[in-house]
Amino acid sequence: MKRKLFKSMVAAGAVAMICACGDDPSSPDNQQPGLSSAVIGPASSAAVVPGSSESVNPGSSAAVNPGSSTNPVDPTSSTVVDPLSSGSVVPGSSTSIDPNSSETVPVSSSGAVPLDDNGFPTIESYGPPPSEYTKDISATAPRGWNTRYWDACKPHCSWLKESDNDKTRADISSNEAYQSTFGTARNCNIHDVEVPTFTLGNVTKSWFGYEGTRSACGDEKEKGVFTCTDMAPIAVNDTLAYAYVAGTADSRCGKCYHLQYDGHFKDEFEQNPPKATHKALKGKHLVVMASNIGNDVAGGNANLPAGQFDLMVPGGGVGAFDALSTQVNKGAGFNWGAGFGGFLTECQKNTNCGTEGSLECYQTCVKDMCDAAFADGGLPNLLRGCYWFADWYMAADNPTYYIEEVECPQYLIDHYSSRINTTNETNIKKVTDWSTYEGGVLDTLHCWKAGEAPPENGWTNPSAGCLNE
Repeated sequence: MKRKLFKSMVAAGAVAMICACGDDPSSPDNQQPGLSSAVIGPASSAAVVPGSSESVNPGSSAAVNPGSSTNPVDPTSSTVVDPLSSGSVVPGSSTSIDPNSSETVPVSSSGAVPLDDNGFPTIESYGPPPSEYTKDISATAPRGWNTRYWDACKPHCSWLKESDNDKTRADISSNEAYQSTFGTARNCNIHDVEVPTFTLGNVTKSWFGYEGTRSACGDEKEKGVFTCTDMAPIAVNDTLAYAYVAGTADSRCGKCYHLQYDGHFKDEFEQNPPKATHKALKGKHLVVMASNIGNDVAGGNANLPAGQFDLMVPGGGVGAFDALSTQVNKGAGFNWGAGFGGFLTECQKNTNCGTEGSLECYQTCVKDMCDAAFADGGLPNLLRGCYWFADWYMAADNPTYYIEEVECPQYLIDHYSSRINTTNETNIKKVTDWSTYEGGVLDTLHCWKAGEAPPENGWTNPSAGCLNE
């Protein structure tokens, strides 16, 4: 497992003592009690990860000043710093902290890793990708196929496990388990500001646990949380790209796969041969990371045993739930394309392209719809990802590929892993409306837990046993 390289570059200061506190245990999104108190700590004396980046060492109990290896945080402190601090800690060399990684992050002459508009290292900063991402796997690998969507909902992998039988969501039974598949998938508010994936619940003395921040695809709408837009696909070069997918119910969050497109598509037959779009995609490679699990995503069959991956791409269709039209409010009657299939499916109905249109016709039609939806929405990653579908992915409709599991690229790890919920515990106070959060300090609580007598005075909510910090 690669370590969180970007997570080791971004520093935050003191954090607070925390405890396991929670809501009504009947809620499906809450976790069971029994979690111990801990201080969110960094990976090592060379990296700071609480708040704006993640720990890679679950055993540490002290945060470290980015400029020093001898400045641990006072574990009794109730101070909470900006969880999304943009301050960077540059490693002493240009080599990844993971010795098994072939990706490097070069350090510029100014001593800083170049960052993109989202506060992450630029795609170029990761250096040349491993050769395994572009090797020919057609002789031995099974085949599968892509569909596409972008509903903008809170990712499935942002939720915590509901039971020991749930193998797909984040496991907080221990910090090691939580870190093993890169924690929880990031989520953002309606303004694309990263927010916690889970917080303290509504605390009661009879039960303690955590609650997932609520999805915009539920009743919360604009008050809820969405997919962070920088999880849109991105090209590494003309023949390699990175993206996120929803896998089948048998998939696992945080797993990565190398897809090699073969120039065909799922529903082809003699009278319905591959289109120009599929032929143009042939030979390209896509490395994807599972950030969602789709119960409607199909398993394999005799011809395509690897089954389906639902590719997350803006303009790919709002699906059954649709938070996108809430986040990008274009008003009633706006054409978001087919719910399943999005802009390309709409273009296939267009008299200018039809079902037998040229590659250029589909590319132009899709990008026109991208412009209408995202050009003036203030969320440039959505426009970039939508254009990627037309220009890099060649507007291919349900293409097939060869597939193998691979180690995850550091780029996908960095954009996947929550920079706020860096361990399996938290003391972040529950918020019912995330739409007003602009970044910065989050409200926290220090809660009484079993085996500890609450203080005589000072309770914010005596029945809940919690103090504002």
